[in-house]
Parts: sequence; C-alpha cells; structure tokens
Amino acid sequence: MQPPSSPGPRRPPSRFGKLLRTVFAVLLVPLLLFEEWGWEPLAALAARLARLPLWARAEAWLRGLPPWGALLAFLLPVLLLLPVKVLALFLFSHGHAGSGVAVLVAAKLAGTAVVARIFQLVEGTLMRIPLFARWYPRWKAWKDRVLDFVRQSRPWRLVHAFNRRALRAWRRLRGA
Repeated sequence: MQPPSSPGPRRPPSRFGKLLRTVFAVLLVPLLLFEEWGWEPLAALAARLARLPLWARAEAWLRGLPPWGALLAFLLPVLLLLPVKVLALFLFSHGHAGSGVAVLVAAKLAGTAVVARIFQLVEGTLMRIPLFARWYPRWKAWKDRVLDFVRQSRPWRLVHAFNRRALRAWRRLRGA
C-alpha cells in the first residue's frame, strides 16, 4: 500500500483568477460593509421582539432545531425575500425608482435583522454540520481580511474622519 500522495506545491493564481477575485471582492465589499454595520444592531432589535410570546416561542423552537433544520431556518428568510426583491426590480423597470429603492432598503434591513437573529440562535447547531464548520471560519477570516483592507484604505479613513467631525459639529449645534 502506497502512502497518500501530497498535492504538491500550489500553482499561483492566473491573471484571470486574480481579476475574478478582485471583481468579486469589489462587488461584495458594499454588501459586507452593510452587513458588518447592521448585523449586531439589527439582531439586537430583532431580539427585543422576544418579549412577544409568539416570537419567544419561535425563538425557542429555533434553538431546538437539529443541524439541517437550523440551516434551512437560516436560509429561509433569504429565499422568502426573493419575491420582494423581484418586486423592487419590477418597480425600477416601470419608472418607480424611489419606490424600488425603498422596497430594497426595507427588505435588506428586515432580512438582515431576521437572518442575524436566527444566526445568533442557531450558530452552535450549524457548527455541528461538518461542511459549515469547515467553511464558515474560512468565510469569516476572508471577510475580516477584506474589511480590514477597506478600513485601512485612505478613502475609508477620510470618510470616517469626516463623519466624526460632522457628528461632533451636530452635537455642538444641538447643545447650543
């Protein structure tokens, strides 16, 4: 019996591969930034709904799901929001850009709140799925690297500094 062969040295990515990854990252960065900004506060907002008896029962049910049920519960809001996003596209195509944007923003906020809360409730269960347990930390590490790169960029620092100055000016104006 022969020992398992090692895959050997990895080939460096082609130019096309690098370009594809760059385009993918650039398109994904705004989504990642929104998710990063909104994940915790929107999940906290959704958690406040647990004061309602029906919502509290739903959360208890989610916590008790088996791993594949938890994965389905985590992905279900994403699928349920697809028709809402199609509605936004319909509105755009019929010249109702403002309504389309409003529907998209509302769907994104509601979807992020629900998905973030569900993830908080079922993350431990999801980690019992081997494929999820293997890929989620890789996704999280990649996302963190991309966001760190963005946060260290000069445009990000300039916008961040501008926002801090504007917030201080607003507070001074309100206090005066």
